Formats: sequence, structure tokens, C-alpha cells
Amino acid sequence: MKRLYLIGGPMGVGKTTVCRALQRRLDRSVFLDGDWCWDAHPFQVTEETKAMVMENICFLLNRFLRCSAYDHVIFCWVLHQQAVLDGIRSRLDASGCEVRPVSLICTVPALTDRLEADIRTGRRQQDALARSLAYLPLYDKLDTEKLDVSCLTPEEAAACLEALP
Repeated sequence: MKRLYLIGGPMGVGKTTVCRALQRRLDRSVFLDGDWCWDAHPFQVTEETKAMVMENICFLLNRFLRCSAYDHVIFCWVLHQQAVLDGIRSRLDASGCEVRPVSLICTVPALTDRLEADIRTGRRQQDALARSLAYLPLYDKLDTEKLDVSCLTPEEAAACLEALP
């Protein structure tokens, strides 16, 4: 049976790195980062761009789900609201597919350390820290499995995702 991983978490928690590690562990897998569907300069959040990114994500995920070359479809994005998760799921043809929604979480100190390191190296802007910390408590309210990655390497986190029942 095909498996779809929907991996959410605040900016800086390690979603992309963990999903890349998971992809390496799983044969016949494909990975989509939701950020790739909305990589624009300048970045604009409007009703039109929000609708566009949802269409882009759902189109690609449906194509991956229909493709017989893949047994595992891995998707990550911030996914901080149940309505966003439900909106994506409602637009997917996941019949015959096991869907695994998971939120990667970590402690405030761990998230702060990770983001400050990214800010120092120029990978993120200073405002990312406050936004990410504000999102962190939202994941408690979601209907997802929670995986605390505070003390896990990306490979260890990927192994935990792979081992999900």
C-alpha cells in the first residue's frame, strides 16, 4: 500500500532535512517541499497566491499518488492549521493510500538555537525567530502525530517516521 507522509512543523525545526533523510531510507519515494510551490520574489501573501500554492501542492501530490513508480510520497510544509491540513487532504485522491500526518516539534530552546544558527549564516532573516516561536504552540492543537526532534538527528527522526505503524 502506498504511504503519504504529511510532515508539518515550525520554520527551523528541520522538516526539509528530516524528509530528505526519510527519502534516502525509503525505496521508491518522492519528496515535495511545499515551499517549492511558492518560491517567489517578492514573496506575497494574498488570496490569489494562497489559492495558487494550494492548487500547486495538490496537483503535484495527486500526480505522485497516481504514479506507479512511487510507493512513498513525502510532503512537508509549515502546516500549522488544521484547516490547511484538511484542505489539502480533501483535494487528494488518497484511496488505497495510508496517510500519515505528523508534526515535528521541539523545545523552545532547541528551536531558538537552530534558528539563530540559520540567522547567523544568512539562511534566514531575523524575523523568522519570532514567527516560528509563535507557531510552535499551534501544533499541539492539530490532529497529527507529534514527533519531538529536540534531541534527534535528522537520521534518527527519519527512522522514527519510517517506523510509524
